[in-house]
Amino acid sequence: VQLQASGGGLVQAGGLLTLSCVLSGTIFSRKDMGWYRQFPGKEREFVASISSIGDTNYSDSAKGRFMIYRDDERKTLYLQMNSLKFEDSAVYYCNSIPVITTSYGAYWGPGTKVTVSS
Repeated sequence: VQLQASGGGLVQAGGLLTLSCVLSGTIFSRKDMGWYRQFPGKEREFVASISSIGDTNYSDSAKGRFMIYRDDERKTLYLQMNSLKFEDSAVYYCNSIPVITTSYGAYWGPGTKVTVSS
């Protein structure tokens, strides 16, 4: 199983970015999926989730600004982030729900860094 998140970068406040995440090595369409983010020195936190049938859920900070969606044919999860704020700057990760675990513990993949300039 492998997770590959991409799409991060530098954007001005008020701008938008769309993150992508490819999950390979498992049946993507059967997985509930989520986006998470981690600020420096902080615990990883929940951003948004989407079930295998398309039900979505958002953190309070993401609600109304971010949109999570999926393309099961491409085995890809997306996070469209609008009206970005400086405080959205973080490393963003995707994972299944529950998270992928290995004999070494939870597997998160490299994540993708988002930097919002004020």
